Amino acid sequence: MPTVIPTIDQLSCTNNLSFIEDITIPDNSFIPFGTAINKQWLVENSGTCNWNSQYKLRHIGGAVLGAPEEIALFPARSGTQATIQITFTTPFEEGVYESAWQAFDPNGFPFGDPIYMRILAAP
Repeated sequence: MPTVIPTIDQLSCTNNLSFIEDITIPDNSFIPFGTAINKQWLVENSGTCNWNSQYKLRHIGGAVLGAPEEIALFPARSGTQATIQITFTTPFEEGVYESAWQAFDPNGFPFGDPIYMRILAAP
């Protein structure tokens, strides 16, 4: 007898994103002026909805650092891990810079743990 696998009802599912760890650029890293930063975070789709192309990651605070204000959230099935990657550029002014991001569902509602990067720009 075949195994029946229930399908996930995207209308009654719940969205959640759990931050796991920074893959690249630990917080408070010193980064030289004008450097391209390949920041990556490991997250888990800890909700019951599958993320598709309608899910977005949006800048919610701090410095944009040359990144787009919104990017597609990497598609991930419920219960799986995904790597989120954003390319930033270090400013040409010394200081501490943070950039905070949040996942948004297809209806524009935020969900899950915000993710962020914190760097120290130096010459």
